[in-house]
Amino acid sequence: MTDKINKTTVGDVAHSLVKGGLGTIPIIGSLATEIFGLIVTPPLEKRRAEWMNQIAEKLKALEDKNAIDFHELSNNEQFIDVVLQATALALKTSEKEKIKAFQNAVVNTASREAPDQTVSQIFLNQLDGFTTWHIRILKFIDNPRLWFQKANRIPPNYMAGSISAVIKDAFSELKNQDDLLDIIWNDLKTSGFHRTGDIKTTMTGDGTLSERTTQLGKQFLEFITNDRT
Repeated sequence: MTDKINKTTVGDVAHSLVKGGLGTIPIIGSLATEIFGLIVTPPLEKRRAEWMNQIAEKLKALEDKNAIDFHELSNNEQFIDVVLQATALALKTSEKEKIKAFQNAVVNTASREAPDQTVSQIFLNQLDGFTTWHIRILKFIDNPRLWFQKANRIPPNYMAGSISAVIKDAFSELKNQDDLLDIIWNDLKTSGFHRTGDIKTTMTGDGTLSERTTQLGKQFLEFITNDRT
């Protein structure tokens, strides 16, 4: 099964098209093709191999548990669509958490624990546009108290504070990143994953630790999260 999975992917096709396209440009064709092959091809092949091997291992683990059937998957159009889309998008990034999220989307689709075809495609495109920080912050605001508990940390005890303040308490790397945090917060809101207004609005201490994801946001997190393999 692994050998079959490791065959040509969308990433390979994209590489061939780009390389072929460069070769047709008279002025920079041959030089660009050689440079592209020297710089881009080796890491791309490494990413592709790692991705496909990890997906194969996860699917084999599910098959060993009788959770999936390879023959049925080969005839599951939604699964094939998700594999092709997730593969193309995962090869574009080196962010481990995003790659893991794309893998989880594939596994959840194989296990029939994914939204319908249209929503799955939208979620994959949204994940493609997100950074690791988008994912981390969304997971945090889904249940801040539980996040602190899993991190073996005591939540801040504010008399009054803001969502921005509690996020910075959770992630010290963001303490001086107000502009970045504003962009991420607005991106998540635009995606429909939360409905809260200004991240700097002062509220009660309990308010800063309230769950803020919408049902769509929760569905997205379920799609890109998997603890079964």
